[in-house]
Amino acid sequence: MITSNNLKRILQQRGLLRAVISEPSDGTSFCHLSCDSRSVVPDTLFLCKGNAFRPEYLQDAIHCGCTAYISEVPYEVPQKISGYIVNDMRKAIAVVSAAFFEYDPDHPALIGITGTKGKTTTAWYLKAMLDLWQAELGKPQTGLISTVLNYDGIHRTDSSMTTPEAPTLHELIFNAKKSGLSHMTMEVSSQALKYKRVQELKFQVGIFLNISEDHISPQEHEDFEDYFSAKLSIFRQSQIACVNMDSDYQERILKAARKSGRMITFGRHPQANVHCCDILTAHDHITFRVECDHFSERFSLNMRGKFNIENAMAAIAAGYALGIPVHCMQEALASTHVPGRMEHFFSADGKICGIVDFAHNRLSFEKLFDAIFEEYPEYKKIITVFGCPGGKAFNRRRELGILAGLFSDYVYITIDDPGMESQETISEEVRRYVEMVGCACSCISDRKDAVRAAVAMAAAQREKTMILVLGRGSEKYQKIGNHSYRYPTDSDLLSDALRSCPCSLSLASDAR
Repeated sequence: MITSNNLKRILQQRGLLRAVISEPSDGTSFCHLSCDSRSVVPDTLFLCKGNAFRPEYLQDAIHCGCTAYISEVPYEVPQKISGYIVNDMRKAIAVVSAAFFEYDPDHPALIGITGTKGKTTTAWYLKAMLDLWQAELGKPQTGLISTVLNYDGIHRTDSSMTTPEAPTLHELIFNAKKSGLSHMTMEVSSQALKYKRVQELKFQVGIFLNISEDHISPQEHEDFEDYFSAKLSIFRQSQIACVNMDSDYQERILKAARKSGRMITFGRHPQANVHCCDILTAHDHITFRVECDHFSERFSLNMRGKFNIENAMAAIAAGYALGIPVHCMQEALASTHVPGRMEHFFSADGKICGIVDFAHNRLSFEKLFDAIFEEYPEYKKIITVFGCPGGKAFNRRRELGILAGLFSDYVYITIDDPGMESQETISEEVRRYVEMVGCACSCISDRKDAVRAAVAMAAAQREKTMILVLGRGSEKYQKIGNHSYRYPTDSDLLSDALRSCPCSLSLASDAR
C-alpha cells in the first residue's frame, strides 16, 4: 500500500514528477498496483506502461476501480481520478513498485544471472545448492524467478517471461521476504536491464555468463553495442560480480565488473579464481575438478552436454561467494535436472534418440551441435525441429538456419512465438538459409505436426537417428498475435509423437 502523499514525495525526491492532476486532498491510499487493466480492482494505482499503451487501457482500468494513474502524458479522465505525470515512465514504474512493496535490499538476498545462454540452467543449479544449504539450517527452500517458473514462498507458477515487469517482480520479492526466504535467484534479461525493470534492485551476487549477438531488432536492441551495454549494467547493482573467464569479450566484461564491490572469476581459464579442470565424460554423466583457495573437489553433473559445465561453474562460483558448503554444491549438481535442458527420449530399441533443449540462439546452437557430435557419435543422422520468433531477434533467422542446415540431415521449421508476424513469412525466411547450405527442409507451422513428421522420418531411417527439438524446452505458452496461449511443452510433443509412431516403438525416457 502507498498513500498519495508518499507517492508524490517519492516521485519528487527522485526528480520524476512533472505535475499532479486532481491531486487528492485527504491522503488517499492505493491498495493495489498494476500495469495491466485486466487485473485492476478498486483502489488501484494504474501504470500507463509501454510504447503499445493505448488510452482505452486506462479507461478500462477506471471502469474496474482505478483511482489514480501514472503516465508521461495527461489523459482525459473523470475529475475524481488523479494523474501523476512523470518524465521517465520506466524509471517511475521501478521506483513506485519498490516503494509500494517496501523493498528491502537485504531480505531476501538476490542473485542475478545474465548472459546470452545458460541463465535458466544456472539458476536451477544455484537454487538447488541454496535449498540444500538452507534445509541443513532448518530453513525453507529459496525463491526463484526464471523463464520456466517463479517461486516466492507462497506461489509456484509457470512463467510467461524471463524477467517480469517491475510490479510483478517486487511482489514476488515481497512475498519471499514475508515467507522468510533467505535467498532468491533470478534470471535477468537484457530487456529487464535496458527498460529498468530491475532498476531499484541490489544483487548480493551478479553473474555474467557469456555474450554473443542476439535480440537485435527495433523492439529490443538497436545493435550489439546496445545489447552488450545493457548486459554489463548489472554490475552497477551487484555487491559481488561472478565473471566467466571463458566468455568472448572477457576483457571488457572484467573492466565493467569493477563497478561491483568484489569480483570472482570462474571457468577453464588457468587464471580464474574458481578453476575448472580434468573433465571426464562417461556414457551418462560428466565429471570435472574445481580448484580454488578454499577447496579442490570433484563434481559430477546429472545432465549430458559439456556446455553445461559453464553453467555449473557459474553456480559454483556464486556458491563460493555466498559461503554454501561444498558438499551441498556437489549434491545439487549431481541430482538436479532442469526441465527442458537436454531432456532425452529413446525408442525401445535405441534406434531413435530425441533431445529437447532450450537452445534458441547462435551461441547455444553452436554449443549444442558440438555436444551432439562429440557425445553421441553412434547416431549418424540428425533431424532438427526449431522455429524463430516474430518481430524480434531477426539475426537468429539467418544464424540458426545456417547452423541447423550445416549440421542436420533434415530440418523442420515450425512455430515459435510468432507474435504479430506471419508464421509462414518467418518460416520461409529461415528456409532460405537452411537450403543455402544444401540441407533439405520443410516448413510445418503446427509444432505438434512438425515433431510427428520428424519422428516418422527417423523411424524410416536405417541408421540410428537423433531428433533435436530446439528453442522452447519446457515453455508452456506461445505468443501468437497479442496474446499468450497455453501450448504443450516440447517434451510432451516429442514423447507423444514417439508413443504414437507407426513403427510401434515404446518410449523410454531418460531425464538426465
